[in-house]
Amino acid sequence: MAVAHKPPKRVVERRKGFQRYKRDVQERGKPFHPFAMFHDTVMSLVVVSVIVVLAVIWKYTAGEAPDDSGWLGPLYKEKADPGTTSFIPRPDWYFYFLFYLLRIFKWPESVILATVGIPTICLILLLSLPFLDVRRERRLSRRPVAIVAFILTVLAMGTLTWKGAVAKEALAGENEAAVPSWIAKEQLPPEAEPGAKLFAKLPCLGCHTYLGAGTSNLGAPDLTSIGTQNLGIPFQIAHLKCPSCEVPGSAMPPFADLGEKNLHDLAVFLEASKGPK
Repeated sequence: MAVAHKPPKRVVERRKGFQRYKRDVQERGKPFHPFAMFHDTVMSLVVVSVIVVLAVIWKYTAGEAPDDSGWLGPLYKEKADPGTTSFIPRPDWYFYFLFYLLRIFKWPESVILATVGIPTICLILLLSLPFLDVRRERRLSRRPVAIVAFILTVLAMGTLTWKGAVAKEALAGENEAAVPSWIAKEQLPPEAEPGAKLFAKLPCLGCHTYLGAGTSNLGAPDLTSIGTQNLGIPFQIAHLKCPSCEVPGSAMPPFADLGEKNLHDLAVFLEASKGPK
């Protein structure tokens, strides 16, 4: 005579819980799927539609002039200047954690890990959590893994946000303080000094490196010995005005607004940079 197989205790408890859920739905309300999901989807579409409508109104009721406000304000106060020597870009506070991750993974090969890899992995884990943990137990004392993971996440996000908020950027003055050592190590001529100071003030060292200063990003080359390539001052000026015109596919922004004198000073400095002597 065959003996009936008794299901495990956890399976029995899950089935009982599901039956209680079905009774509660019948007595007190509607199930999450599809009713609540439908309501959330409709509300999300309404919110997104309102944002799109407001963006369209803002765009097409304001003029191109900085002081030509539309129904929702001007398009911009003033045009962005890629050649500024005073503005230090920083993200909004809720991106400070990502901002500081980029300072940790500062090497070009690891930037993709900080910007895409880690946030994507965390998001996938968060979305998959309801499918991985299907227990009905909600008491904190019986969910040590979830509680520890939550605490570690909060601590990590809080620490990265705080570090990003108090992080100090390399100010133009700090970069400019290195100019005398550049001149000495590279034995730059006197006419290259104005360009060296301008190079230190501009955000060039945000992507390029020079004698160990700066950060290499987006494939930008080291400019310590750029002068050995003998590209010529006309090419340097043309490249600064329109990088993608001279080097197709270049991610470098144009610096045409710097003016002819500043462009010439930069070109002289770059052509004089032939490496430490």
